[in-house]
Amino acid sequence: MVTDQRASKPQGLKVAGKCIDLVSMTRTAKSKLTKQPKPRRRARSGRQPGHWLLQDAKARFSELVRRVHSEGPQHVTVHGRDEVVVVAAEEFRRLQGDLTGQALIAAMQASPHRDIDIEPRDARMPVRDVAL
Repeated sequence: MVTDQRASKPQGLKVAGKCIDLVSMTRTAKSKLTKQPKPRRRARSGRQPGHWLLQDAKARFSELVRRVHSEGPQHVTVHGRDEVVVVAAEEFRRLQGDLTGQALIAAMQASPHRDIDIEPRDARMPVRDVAL
């Protein structure tokens, strides 16, 4: 557009005695081939409590740990699927169980077949000659 020095009102370009608005000439309709904007992610308020997107969990890890202690297990999702669940160390130890073997010993002692003696068989293994 050309601005008249005497007036502050913009004027169009004059071609063959007609005033043409350059802005309307340069605008074209959007092509179907142009890239459409990606749909936005769901707002944080739309998610279930205790569920975190991976990037949010990484960015706010301290808050995630605090919520594990105050609210319980927290789910971390990747591409909309649960990938990991963050739990408190005490809860993890409880779920992991006793690794001393006491549960196995107790189960074997409670078995009705505990009188059966199981003796290992001697199995002879072939030994090859080694020249030294």
